[in-house]
Amino acid sequence: MSIRFSQTLLIFTLLGLAVGCNTLARRGDSGVVVARRAQIRSSTAVVAADLLEVNRGDAVEILESLDVQDPSDNTRKERWLRVQMNDAENTEGWIEARNVMPEEVLEASRRLAEEDKGVPAQATGQLRASSNLRLSSDRSGNENIMMRLDTGSSFEIVGWKRIPKPKSSEAIESDVAPKAGSAQPVASRGASRGQEENETEETNELWYKVRLPPAISPAPAGWIYGKQVELTVPSDIIFYRTGREFVAWQRLDGSSSEAEGFLTDKNAGKEARPGSWVILEKSSSNQPRTLDEPDFDRIYVVGYDKRNQEHYTAYRSSDVKGFLPLRLEGQGENKTFTVRAQDQDGQIKEARYSVYKDGRGILKVAAPGAAVDDRRRR
Repeated sequence: MSIRFSQTLLIFTLLGLAVGCNTLARRGDSGVVVARRAQIRSSTAVVAADLLEVNRGDAVEILESLDVQDPSDNTRKERWLRVQMNDAENTEGWIEARNVMPEEVLEASRRLAEEDKGVPAQATGQLRASSNLRLSSDRSGNENIMMRLDTGSSFEIVGWKRIPKPKSSEAIESDVAPKAGSAQPVASRGASRGQEENETEETNELWYKVRLPPAISPAPAGWIYGKQVELTVPSDIIFYRTGREFVAWQRLDGSSSEAEGFLTDKNAGKEARPGSWVILEKSSSNQPRTLDEPDFDRIYVVGYDKRNQEHYTAYRSSDVKGFLPLRLEGQGENKTFTVRAQDQDGQIKEARYSVYKDGRGILKVAAPGAAVDDRRRR
């Protein structure tokens, strides 16, 4: 009788853990593997046998979820999933939940990507450290974490925003990614919070909305905390970044991928072929950034002289109050680019600039309302 009672108590305890925890995946869900490689194991035990190696993008069916004591830290639990694979043997086994993204989360990321379907890449970036990809620009908890991205992961930046920094009384995270679905202990959170407060007096924080290639993430879009991002300015123009920050850039010549300024994961470190660029700049400042400040304050167009193999300044605007996105249109040597800018009346309107070459082959830019030089090369 006592044995049966103990068994019954154990079953209800496990069920209570599964129901009470804030899960990222539930029984009956389908999901996709987000780790580069992971193992389907015979059990959750440390000594369990490896049954099958899975790779990023592999689909799984979730049969059961279970919280298991972390053998290296008795203050935390790890979420495990019992899954079935679609291989020839229909392999069933256990995998750590942090390696799987539920289908409903993946679908939410697809909807996020659809919002910016027509927006070209404004810039490119990569991660300084392993960090969280989130469904929203909020790092006060783990509920919106989709997956952990590896150090050096590269991506397109399609937009960004500044939001008020969480108050010191709130539990915030540095967003160097913890295991998905496992909350950071309170003591550790407090230490992170104190360290972060000493690092900066900024009252607002920057978030990037990013578009990711399949090799990096099954989720096509998400948000990344700005402090973890390093902008990957093309080597072709990085030496012209003096005194101001580069906010966005697009190539005026070359292939479509070059024109968008997009670097894939495979060529993120390559030297860019010299060419002509339109660049949006922002003045550097030691003052805290405000929520309503413009995205950029100057437009800079760099031309490239193939004969002499050198760059030259084709256009540099006076100070503006400009807003993204930057859009480039046209074919060949005659193109236009548009941004949004605030006029003298404080109204934000679209501003269209014409780009062409004159009779000597020198790149020229006509600001909104200015006539295009009739001596341009035809």
